[in-house]
Amino acid sequence: MQENTITQLSDPSGISPDPLTDLIRDGARKLIEQAIEAELSTLLGAFADHKLEDGRARLVRHGHLPEREILTGVGPVAVTVPRVRDRKPGTDKIAFTPSILPRYLRKAKSVEELLPWLYLKGVSTGDFSEALAALLGPHAKGLSATTITRLKADWWSEYEAWEKRDLGTRRFLYIWADGVYFKPRRAEEKQCVLVIVGADEYGRKELLAMTDGFRESTQSWREVLLDLKRRGLKQDPKLAIGDGALGFWAALREVFPSTQEQRCWLHKTMNVLNALPKSVQAKAKAHLHDIWQAETRAAASAAFDFFVDAYGVKWDKAVAKLVKDRDALLTFYDYPAEHWKHIRTSNPIESTFATVRHRTKRTKGCLSRKTGLAMAFRLMMSAQTKWRKLDGRNRLPEVISGVEFRDGVRQLQNAA
Repeated sequence: MQENTITQLSDPSGISPDPLTDLIRDGARKLIEQAIEAELSTLLGAFADHKLEDGRARLVRHGHLPEREILTGVGPVAVTVPRVRDRKPGTDKIAFTPSILPRYLRKAKSVEELLPWLYLKGVSTGDFSEALAALLGPHAKGLSATTITRLKADWWSEYEAWEKRDLGTRRFLYIWADGVYFKPRRAEEKQCVLVIVGADEYGRKELLAMTDGFRESTQSWREVLLDLKRRGLKQDPKLAIGDGALGFWAALREVFPSTQEQRCWLHKTMNVLNALPKSVQAKAKAHLHDIWQAETRAAASAAFDFFVDAYGVKWDKAVAKLVKDRDALLTFYDYPAEHWKHIRTSNPIESTFATVRHRTKRTKGCLSRKTGLAMAFRLMMSAQTKWRKLDGRNRLPEVISGVEFRDGVRQLQNAA
């Protein structure tokens, strides 16, 4: 056995060779080519009976386009796209463009989504090339600092178009509302973004509105709700879920007067615990949990009374925060039990915006109000693709028709 005395030098790019990544990349290339070939075969098959006057086939293969690299989540993948030739005379020619590989595509959608996430996570535009080289390999191209600048402009254009979309054909039964604060640039006041998410008659959650507001004033919320109505949301939602901000609820009663109110248990729990000493917060949180986890309204009321009696003597301010919204905290018992996990809190909005707050702290004053809103919109749209549909979607027609639910159970209608 001969001993190898040759020292293996590291790649000067700093990227270690990875046979597994190379294998995955080669597999991705083959899968892309197979998908393109299948789509081309379908096209040729559809025109197999189209012949010219001399009997030749109208549509035939005609070599390949020059090889190009597509930047994917596993690095650059070289692909070639076959061409077709339309022999029929005239200007109305048939061309082949794969649906998975548009003509000018250079980056996969997953990479396009990676760029704003890197930006949101605090990576500066000047460090993009280094960060992406570590993630996608040393040959990642077309990802300079100017890329994120272009993307921010695209985000704003997308936001403006989205803000004007028509809602006339939609019906939303539940809406979640929240006002989220973060501080752009070195502004004296934090930026307040008013957000509304809705669930339609099929149980799908969707971002309905997101705009700058003057804190959480009634006027700001009124403008948001009236804009939803102007764009076609004519029927009042059945239930609105949000925290105790008075501005939203006052505006809701004006614009959608028949909509019932459910206070967010996540916000309420935090507000109550913040008014209690840390030594009792863990126990108090468990007692609050007993209220909204009760199976019936009667059991929840009993747990509510216990909390008032147990903490009211020493910490009356904390208890007052809970008592003032007692009825609105228990509205969910009048809706299907399958929906309770969704309608007791507005947490989807709050958790999504946690990343935005993190980003605005990292930018150290380089984020404008316009960019902050566009960035928040892009983040929400990305998160929306992962939102779960409502459980118990078979109950939604019953909610629409006004069927009575008591403690989450449908009540049989008395015969006339």
